Amino acid sequence: MPRLSGRALVIAVCGAQVLVQIGAFFWPALLPRLAPLWQLSNAEAGWITAAFYGAYMLSVPLLVTLTDRVDVKRVYLFGVACTVAGHLIFALAAEGLWSALFTRALTGMGWAGTYMTGVKLLADQVDAKLMSRAVTGHAASIGISGALSFACAELLADHFGWPSAFVVAASSAALAWLVVAFGAPPHKPAGPAADGGGLFDFRPVLRNRSAMAYAQAYCVHTLEMNALRGWGVAFLGYVAASTGAGGTLLSPSFVLTALGLIGTAASVLGNEAAIRLGRKRLVSVALLGSIVVAASIGSVGTLSYALAVALLMVYGLVVWLDSSSLTAGAAGTAEPSRRGATLAVHSTLGYAGGFVGPLMIGYTLDLAGGMSRAGWSIAFMLIAALSLVALTAFRLMRPRELAGDRAGEGKAG
Repeated sequence: MPRLSGRALVIAVCGAQVLVQIGAFFWPALLPRLAPLWQLSNAEAGWITAAFYGAYMLSVPLLVTLTDRVDVKRVYLFGVACTVAGHLIFALAAEGLWSALFTRALTGMGWAGTYMTGVKLLADQVDAKLMSRAVTGHAASIGISGALSFACAELLADHFGWPSAFVVAASSAALAWLVVAFGAPPHKPAGPAADGGGLFDFRPVLRNRSAMAYAQAYCVHTLEMNALRGWGVAFLGYVAASTGAGGTLLSPSFVLTALGLIGTAASVLGNEAAIRLGRKRLVSVALLGSIVVAASIGSVGTLSYALAVALLMVYGLVVWLDSSSLTAGAAGTAEPSRRGATLAVHSTLGYAGGFVGPLMIGYTLDLAGGMSRAGWSIAFMLIAALSLVALTAFRLMRPRELAGDRAGEGKAG
């Protein structure tokens, strides 16, 4: 395979992201059948989901920051290898809480080595005006793979047994390794930062008020996105059972697949809107929409399956609307010599939220006595409250627009 550059590189890396992450949400998709099989409580199922994000959160400061000194391609390939191993071991050895925790943590480390490193790989090799769209394309590929995860997991598990789904995920990730290994050019990392700080000195990053504004919003964005991914199938399953809608053609897995595709389109359109209308304005609208929908979905959505599906679709749209805009904002307002460290902090904060979200839902349901209208209402109200905090902080921190954004042209506002 020839070495790629420019737009061809963007296409290849985005395609590889779909392949490497296609199995990322096989566990949440199969949670309703594996949790009873392994006799897991809601909290234990939440821990397995959260292990993925916890391992990501612990690994990403090391792996992504290293890309400021080590060729990002090498780090990316290491992450893909972890993903392959995690899926394969899950298929062959997972049989309960602890084995599932370990293997999901390994795939979480793989995500840490591929998600933001993929952003960095593109940001380092495309021009400033293409970067925002390259990051958006990368985020879209994540969204597509996430959406397909739910439908593919159900299809494979129904026809060949649940372990086959994870074998397919491992094989797909191995193909992604080959695409990047032979298609992406090597890249010489930037030298030491001009301020003389060490590689793992994150203080200059934390002082970058604009990048941190995007990062703290990304924290809550990822919390609600992963709570939705981790518990969306279970939520719809509860509504279907409690309202007698078990025979619907729109299965929970199908709905989550559609939600992911809608979210991916929303992320792409959201970034285009940010370029034209202003990134700060777009993020504020998305957070406000999340607050309104999250505050109502637990109580209103549990009244009927059709209503739950409709509200979940709207929720997915507003949650994903600012996804790529937040990451592009952090990358674009970072000091170039500290872009890897900035994305590491951005991603760590994001997946700290991703770690808390599934756990928060699981523990809230258990404390409420199990899945119930009251339990789901409280869980989603907590998410709405956190989104309100994030919106307030984002507006107070006054982040910058990016070069190429028509509203601001890089000025604070």
